[in-house]
Amino acid sequence: MTSITHRFVQAGDVRLHIAEAGTGPLVLLLHGFPEVWHSWRHQIATLAEAGFRAVAVDQRGYGQSDHPVSVEKYSIMHLVGDVIQLLHALDEKEAVVVGHDWGAEVAWNTALMRPDLVRGVVGLSLPYRPRGSQSQLAEMVEAFGDGVYTNYFQRPGPADADLGADPHKTFRLMLRGSRSQSKAHARPPAPIVPAGCTYLDIYPEPEKLPTWLTETDIETYAAEFSAGFSGALNWYRNMDRNWELTAFLQNSVIRCPALYLVGEQDRCLNFPGVRDAIERMDELVAGRSEALVLPDVGHWTQQEAPAQVSAAIIEFARSVAAVASSR
Repeated sequence: MTSITHRFVQAGDVRLHIAEAGTGPLVLLLHGFPEVWHSWRHQIATLAEAGFRAVAVDQRGYGQSDHPVSVEKYSIMHLVGDVIQLLHALDEKEAVVVGHDWGAEVAWNTALMRPDLVRGVVGLSLPYRPRGSQSQLAEMVEAFGDGVYTNYFQRPGPADADLGADPHKTFRLMLRGSRSQSKAHARPPAPIVPAGCTYLDIYPEPEKLPTWLTETDIETYAAEFSAGFSGALNWYRNMDRNWELTAFLQNSVIRCPALYLVGEQDRCLNFPGVRDAIERMDELVAGRSEALVLPDVGHWTQQEAPAQVSAAIIEFARSVAAVASSR
């Protein structure tokens, strides 16, 4: 069995923790909220066994990586900069960049800003959505009201205390409860925090864990967030700033091959612009593109359907590597 090794690398002004395995073309794995490298635990070894160098990173503000104090240090420019600096630290000239949730936003933006470094891009949960006439935060509030979770996360303090009070409880509730509505249990199209409630109040206590999640997984996540959730939440607190900083990307398209994967029960499908972006993928991606919907899968894509996600990434990475080697 392929072993996963851990180490720290200096990426510009932050020290990042990485988990890696294998040799060959680099596949860089970027987690979402609130996760760490562990969310890619199934893919790292599988990618290595398929002939790739797989590297999963704790992004800034997460896990064992550095947690800058200033909110402004979590803009999309900083996050993309970390990816670029990480590639240099790994002595790699290019990579297939794979991201889930917030990691997908970083992956898409890295492909936009530094196409010379991205051989191909894979987004899970969130597709590439071009810059609109207002920030994604404003779009969420307009679509779902002031109680939408992205708005609740804006003010430092309440969400930090809510999520950080009992990390084990936080992950037990969040990782279990992020599927879309069903006929038996109707749920809002996006997480909504009613006035006077906390974010965790909207998640019911699960009767049991799903088959893809173990108590050991929850304990691992809880330990990784022993320093709290402020760094992770600061990503949300830059949503307006990100829109202001990326005016130069207006009307930009992805130039490299792209793959998009989403669970059919992922509530992100309800977010503003997501379904439109999926329908327009051929228009928004100048290179080869494909979108795959995974049946009976919720938001935690690569953890809920590890075999399907690993196979799709491997097939995509091989096709991109074959094109690169034929040049």
